[in-house]
Amino acid sequence: MNALKNLSLILLLSLAFTGCHDKSSKLDDFNQSLYAPEYASGFDIKGADGKKSVLITITNPWQGADSVTTWLFIARNGEEIPEGFTGQVLEGDAKRIVAMSSTHIAMLDAINEVGRVAGVSGIDYISNPDIQARRDSISDVGYEGNINYELLLSLDPDLVLLYGVNGASSMESKLEELDIPFMYVGDYLEESPLGKAEWMVVLSEITGKREKGEKAFATIPVRYNALKKKVADSTLGTPSVMLNVPYGDSWFMPSTQSYVVRLITDAGGRYIYQKNTGNASTPIDLEEAYLLASDADMWLNVGMANSLDELKTSCPKFTDTRCFKNGDVYNNNARTNAGGGNDYYESAVVNPDIVLRDLVKIFHPELVQEEYVYYKQLK
Repeated sequence: MNALKNLSLILLLSLAFTGCHDKSSKLDDFNQSLYAPEYASGFDIKGADGKKSVLITITNPWQGADSVTTWLFIARNGEEIPEGFTGQVLEGDAKRIVAMSSTHIAMLDAINEVGRVAGVSGIDYISNPDIQARRDSISDVGYEGNINYELLLSLDPDLVLLYGVNGASSMESKLEELDIPFMYVGDYLEESPLGKAEWMVVLSEITGKREKGEKAFATIPVRYNALKKKVADSTLGTPSVMLNVPYGDSWFMPSTQSYVVRLITDAGGRYIYQKNTGNASTPIDLEEAYLLASDADMWLNVGMANSLDELKTSCPKFTDTRCFKNGDVYNNNARTNAGGGNDYYESAVVNPDIVLRDLVKIFHPELVQEEYVYYKQLK
């Protein structure tokens, strides 16, 4: 009888040891791809055999970053953090999120999870209707460089979503001191319109809804590429396109590989400045900008202007250009809220197919029946 009891005890201890052993892991175990982006270049999501936890890898999350990698480990099912892991750790799914960019809100909204947002930066500039409807219960933690950390801590966030501009966020060290996990979201660095939108899959993972995110994203390339093909198959012309307005004494022209130029090309337009093939906008002088605008059929993305008169005030020397005189000037500020926030820089990130449709309507109106969403023609 005692021998039987001892055997039972050994079996129980063995099972307990096995259960504990199954909860542990090594970082190298997380080598199974759960989601490999098709269009984005800044993230991947991996898992391990028999594990519910996942490892999100973010690469080069700010401008100028070279071989910079950050990680977020989402510990699920009581599983232990991998041995030697030094990145950020999220315990379970993020139920309370602080979003430092409005594009983060747009991505969460695209997967119907914007209700998890507990804090934002610059609430007056945010267009999302759910955020505005809940503004009495959502805290504005301020802007980087002037963050109200006492308020942020009181929100008890599970995760803070960051972005870097020319380097790591200045919030990093304080968040680490407060033991608040964070993750960089590098959507704005993606030049592919579909690549920007694909970051919604990362945000769906942190909420435990990756399948929902994959499903929401999967329909976007279908619509985008169908319209792109429709344009390519047409025998219509290719209007030349001038972009932007001056900033001080310079006029910044984007690269031919940039997000906005890719959209213009896919919509059947021809970007008029082909000299810049790098990875950043380049300044030109106003004389060169005038010559380009004089040759252009269309003029797009003209700053804050809501009318031709307003554009005339900011660019008086450009009123005799063909595109201005013909009224072929369009701006991407059709959805500007009372606080001055422009939804083009918010929800358009997850709606590249709609932005493309707007541009096709500008260049080839006979191909599109729908009304403009983000763009409007200046009168």
